[in-house]
Amino acid sequence: MDYPSNTNKPQSGLLNRLAQAEANQQGAPFGTPGMNVPFAPQPAPYNAVTPPQPQYAPTAPPPTPAPYPPNQPVAVVPPSLLDVLIAEDRRVAAGELSGYIPVPTGFDPLDNAIGGGLKQGELMLVGGAQGLGKTIWCMQIARNLAVQGYCALYASFELNEEQLLDRIICMESIDPANPALQRGVRMKDLREYVVSMSRQHPNAGLYDILNSIPAAAASLEKMQAYCRNLYLLKASPTKTTLGILEATVQELKARHQRVILFVDYLQKVPVPTSMSASTGTMLEEDERVTIIVEGLKNLAMSQNVAVVAIVASDREGLKSKRLRLHHLRGSSALDYECDIAIIMNGKFNILSKQHIEYNQFKADSYKSWVVFTIEKNRAGASEIDIEFQMRTEYFSFNPHGQMVEQKLIDGKVTLE
Repeated sequence: MDYPSNTNKPQSGLLNRLAQAEANQQGAPFGTPGMNVPFAPQPAPYNAVTPPQPQYAPTAPPPTPAPYPPNQPVAVVPPSLLDVLIAEDRRVAAGELSGYIPVPTGFDPLDNAIGGGLKQGELMLVGGAQGLGKTIWCMQIARNLAVQGYCALYASFELNEEQLLDRIICMESIDPANPALQRGVRMKDLREYVVSMSRQHPNAGLYDILNSIPAAAASLEKMQAYCRNLYLLKASPTKTTLGILEATVQELKARHQRVILFVDYLQKVPVPTSMSASTGTMLEEDERVTIIVEGLKNLAMSQNVAVVAIVASDREGLKSKRLRLHHLRGSSALDYECDIAIIMNGKFNILSKQHIEYNQFKADSYKSWVVFTIEKNRAGASEIDIEFQMRTEYFSFNPHGQMVEQKLIDGKVTLE
C-alpha cells in the first residue's frame, strides 16, 4: 500500500526514517556498520527523498533476462525482514488492524482461552462423536459472527440451506444465555404449523406464516439484523472442492471486509484426483484427509481468513471412553496442520461411574452438558476443559459456560 509522493497524508515515522537513511547512504545494505540507522529520529520528510539512480545508462534499455528452459523452476526471492516490516508498518498506519484483532466467537470462556477468538490465517478443527452438537455449535458461532458484522460462510455437506434456516429459526426463538425455562419454536412444531397454515391459506408464504407465530416472529426480527452477513452453502461431496471454496471466499471478500469459513465436515470435501501419484492406486483415506487439511490451512493463509472445520471421529474413538485428538478420522496431518483443536465429549459419559451410582439425580443433570477440550492451541495453553449446556430442542448452547472444576483421571471426570 504505497502512498504516492504528492499525497497530503502523513507518512509513518518508520518510512520517514528509512527514506532519510537511504538518502544519506544510498547503496549501503541495511545494517551496514556506520550507516545511519533508520530507527533514529530524522528531520527530513519522506517526500524530499531522491529516488535511487538506475544502474544502467538512461539511454540504454535494461538488459533482457535469459529465458528459463522449459519446465525449469523459477526462483522467487522472498521478502526480507525489512520488506515485511515496511509492509506491516504501512498497513497499521493506514488503520488496517484486522490481523491484530481476533474475532470473538461469543462463547466467552473459550475466547479467553484461545486469545480472544478466531484469528486470520488460522485453522480450527472441531471433533466429537455424533449427537454432541458440533454442527449446532459451529452454526451458532457463525450466527454470532454475522451479528457482529462479519461475513460467515457456512458450507454444509450434510444439510441443505432450508434445513439450516429452520435450525436458525428455532435457535433465535429463545435466548440461549437465559437458563430459565423458555417456550420457543421447536422443529416439530415449526414444520407442523407451516403445513397447517399453508393449507388454510394457500397464498401465504413462509414469512407471513412465521409472523403469525409470536416466537417465530421474534426469530425473524433477530435475523433481519444479520441475514445479509450469513451465507449458507449446500456443499456437494462431488463438486465443492477446495478450489470452489477458495473462489467463493474470494468473491465474498470483495463484498465484505472480513470473512470466516465453516466447513461441515472436513472428510466430505472432494479431492480432484482419486489416484495416488506415487503408487497409481486409489487414495487411502489418510492421504485424502492430508490433502484436504493442508488445503484448508493453505486457504486460510493465502486468503487471510479464519477457517473452522468439523472433523468426524474414527471407530476407535466412538468406542473409547473419552474422545481425543488422535481419534479423529484420517491422517496425523490433522494434528500438525491445525492451529486450534477442540474435542467435544458428553459430560455424563465421562463422569466417574462411582459418582453416578452414588448420586444418580445429580449425574442426570449433566446429560445436557458438553465438555469442550482445547487439545491444541498453537498460540497459547492447551488441555483446557470448558463446559457448555446444550439446548438440543432449540439447536443452541448457553454461551455462558465455565471451566470444568473436576479432575480428569484416565479420561474420566471424577467428582470429589
